[in-house]
Amino acid sequence: MAAGAADPSRTGRPPYEGERSIGELFAAASADLSALVHDEIALAKAEIRADVKRGVSGGVSLTVAGVVALASIPMLSFAAAYGLQALGLTLGWSFLIVGGAYLLLAALLGLLALRSFKKIQKPERTIAGAQATAEVLKNAKPRPATKEEIDRALGRIP
Repeated sequence: MAAGAADPSRTGRPPYEGERSIGELFAAASADLSALVHDEIALAKAEIRADVKRGVSGGVSLTVAGVVALASIPMLSFAAAYGLQALGLTLGWSFLIVGGAYLLLAALLGLLALRSFKKIQKPERTIAGAQATAEVLKNAKPRPATKEEIDRALGRIP
Protein backbone atom coordinates (compact mmCIF):
# COMPACT_ATOMS: atom_id res chain seq x y z
CA MET A 1 0.00 0.00 0.00
CA ALA A 2 1.32 3.49 -0.83
CA ALA A 3 2.54 5.71 1.97
CA GLY A 4 -0.24 7.85 3.38
CA ALA A 5 -3.00 5.82 1.72
CA ALA A 6 -5.95 4.89 3.88
CA ASP A 7 -6.34 1.24 4.84
CA PRO A 8 -9.74 0.10 3.49
CA SER A 9 -10.40 -2.22 6.42
CA ARG A 10 -9.20 0.27 9.10
CA THR A 11 -7.87 -2.65 11.15
CA GLY A 12 -4.21 -1.86 10.72
CA ARG A 13 -3.65 -5.20 9.04
CA PRO A 14 -1.19 -5.46 6.16
CA PRO A 15 -2.92 -5.30 2.77
CA TYR A 16 -3.65 -8.48 0.89
CA GLU A 17 -1.65 -9.09 -2.24
CA GLY A 18 -3.39 -7.40 -5.16
CA GLU A 19 -5.44 -5.08 -2.93
CA ARG A 20 -5.45 -1.51 -4.22
CA SER A 21 -5.37 1.81 -2.39
CA ILE A 22 -8.14 4.38 -2.67
CA GLY A 23 -5.97 6.45 -5.00
CA GLU A 24 -5.47 3.48 -7.28
CA LEU A 25 -9.20 2.71 -7.20
CA PHE A 26 -9.99 6.34 -8.02
CA ALA A 27 -7.49 6.33 -10.90
CA ALA A 28 -8.99 3.09 -12.25
CA ALA A 29 -12.51 4.50 -11.97
CA SER A 30 -11.41 7.66 -13.80
CA ALA A 31 -9.83 5.60 -16.58
CA ASP A 32 -12.96 3.44 -16.87
CA LEU A 33 -15.17 6.53 -17.02
CA SER A 34 -12.95 8.05 -19.70
CA ALA A 35 -13.08 4.82 -21.73
CA LEU A 36 -16.86 4.73 -21.36
CA VAL A 37 -17.19 8.31 -22.63
CA HIS A 38 -14.93 7.54 -25.60
CA ASP A 39 -16.97 4.43 -26.41
CA GLU A 40 -20.23 6.40 -26.19
CA ILE A 41 -18.82 9.02 -28.56
CA ALA A 42 -17.72 6.31 -31.00
CA LEU A 43 -21.19 4.73 -30.86
CA ALA A 44 -22.85 8.10 -31.48
CA LYS A 45 -20.57 8.72 -34.47
CA ALA A 46 -21.39 5.31 -35.93
CA GLU A 47 -25.14 5.85 -35.51
CA ILE A 48 -24.96 9.34 -37.00
CA ARG A 49 -22.87 8.08 -39.92
CA ALA A 50 -25.50 5.43 -40.70
CA ASP A 51 -28.30 7.99 -40.44
CA VAL A 52 -26.45 10.39 -42.74
CA LYS A 53 -26.05 7.63 -45.35
CA ARG A 54 -29.77 6.88 -45.16
CA GLY A 55 -30.55 10.59 -45.38
CA VAL A 56 -28.37 11.06 -48.45
CA SER A 57 -30.00 8.06 -50.11
CA GLY A 58 -33.47 9.41 -49.34
CA GLY A 59 -32.48 12.88 -50.53
CA VAL A 60 -31.21 11.56 -53.84
CA SER A 61 -34.42 9.56 -54.35
CA LEU A 62 -36.53 12.60 -53.50
CA THR A 63 -34.53 14.77 -55.92
CA VAL A 64 -34.98 12.29 -58.76
CA ALA A 65 -38.70 12.07 -58.00
CA GLY A 66 -38.94 15.87 -58.05
CA VAL A 67 -37.16 16.11 -61.41
CA VAL A 68 -39.48 13.49 -62.93
CA ALA A 69 -42.55 15.29 -61.54
CA LEU A 70 -41.26 18.63 -62.81
CA ALA A 71 -40.69 17.16 -66.26
CA SER A 72 -44.28 15.89 -66.34
CA ILE A 73 -45.84 19.31 -65.73
CA PRO A 74 -45.61 20.53 -69.35
CA MET A 75 -47.06 17.26 -70.63
CA LEU A 76 -49.96 17.40 -68.20
CA SER A 77 -50.51 21.08 -68.99
CA PHE A 78 -50.77 20.39 -72.70
CA ALA A 79 -53.05 17.43 -72.02
CA ALA A 80 -55.35 19.59 -69.85
CA ALA A 81 -55.45 22.40 -72.43
CA TYR A 82 -56.21 20.05 -75.31
CA GLY A 83 -58.77 18.30 -73.13
CA LEU A 84 -60.55 21.63 -72.57
CA GLN A 85 -60.41 22.26 -76.34
CA ALA A 86 -62.05 18.89 -76.89
CA LEU A 87 -64.92 20.09 -74.66
CA GLY A 88 -65.56 22.95 -77.09
CA LEU A 89 -63.34 25.85 -75.96
CA THR A 90 -60.89 27.49 -78.30
CA LEU A 91 -57.23 26.54 -77.89
CA GLY A 92 -56.27 30.02 -76.59
CA TRP A 93 -58.90 29.97 -73.82
CA SER A 94 -57.93 26.41 -72.91
CA PHE A 95 -54.28 27.36 -72.36
CA LEU A 96 -55.32 30.53 -70.48
CA ILE A 97 -57.50 28.50 -68.09
CA VAL A 98 -54.69 26.00 -67.43
CA GLY A 99 -52.19 28.84 -66.86
CA GLY A 100 -54.64 30.59 -64.51
CA ALA A 101 -55.09 27.36 -62.54
CA TYR A 102 -51.31 27.18 -62.08
CA LEU A 103 -51.19 30.80 -60.90
CA LEU A 104 -54.01 30.12 -58.44
CA LEU A 105 -52.15 27.06 -57.13
CA ALA A 106 -48.93 29.10 -56.78
CA ALA A 107 -50.78 31.83 -54.84
CA LEU A 108 -52.32 29.26 -52.50
CA LEU A 109 -48.96 27.60 -51.85
CA GLY A 110 -47.37 31.03 -51.28
CA LEU A 111 -50.00 31.90 -48.67
CA LEU A 112 -49.42 28.57 -46.90
CA ALA A 113 -45.67 29.26 -46.89
CA LEU A 114 -46.16 32.74 -45.40
CA ARG A 115 -48.40 31.31 -42.70
CA SER A 116 -45.75 28.75 -41.82
CA PHE A 117 -42.97 31.38 -41.73
CA LYS A 118 -44.99 33.55 -39.33
CA LYS A 119 -45.10 30.66 -36.85
CA ILE A 120 -41.28 30.47 -36.64
CA GLN A 121 -39.95 31.59 -33.27
CA LYS A 122 -36.46 31.99 -31.95
CA PRO A 123 -35.23 29.11 -29.75
CA GLU A 124 -35.88 30.68 -26.33
CA ARG A 125 -34.91 27.65 -24.22
CA THR A 126 -31.67 27.11 -26.13
CA ILE A 127 -30.71 30.76 -25.80
CA ALA A 128 -31.51 30.75 -22.06
CA GLY A 129 -29.51 27.55 -21.54
CA ALA A 130 -26.50 28.91 -23.42
CA GLN A 131 -26.61 32.15 -21.42
CA ALA A 132 -26.84 30.24 -18.14
CA THR A 133 -23.89 28.05 -19.12
CA ALA A 134 -21.84 31.10 -20.12
CA GLU A 135 -22.66 32.76 -16.78
CA VAL A 136 -21.57 29.69 -14.82
CA LEU A 137 -18.34 29.44 -16.80
CA LYS A 138 -17.59 33.14 -16.23
CA ASN A 139 -17.75 32.64 -12.46
CA ALA A 140 -15.87 29.33 -12.39
CA LYS A 141 -12.40 29.48 -10.95
CA PRO A 142 -10.00 26.62 -11.62
CA ARG A 143 -8.36 25.07 -8.61
CA PRO A 144 -4.60 24.71 -8.83
CA ALA A 145 -3.28 21.17 -9.10
CA THR A 146 -1.53 19.73 -6.09
CA LYS A 147 2.09 18.63 -6.26
CA GLU A 148 0.97 14.98 -6.02
CA GLU A 149 -1.45 15.40 -8.98
CA ILE A 150 1.30 17.00 -11.05
CA ASP A 151 3.76 14.23 -10.17
CA ARG A 152 1.18 11.54 -10.97
CA ALA A 153 0.35 13.20 -14.31
CA LEU A 154 4.03 13.37 -15.21
CA GLY A 155 4.50 9.72 -14.25
CA ARG A 156 6.84 10.39 -11.34
CA ILE A 157 4.62 8.35 -9.00
CA PRO A 158 2.55 5.37 -10.08
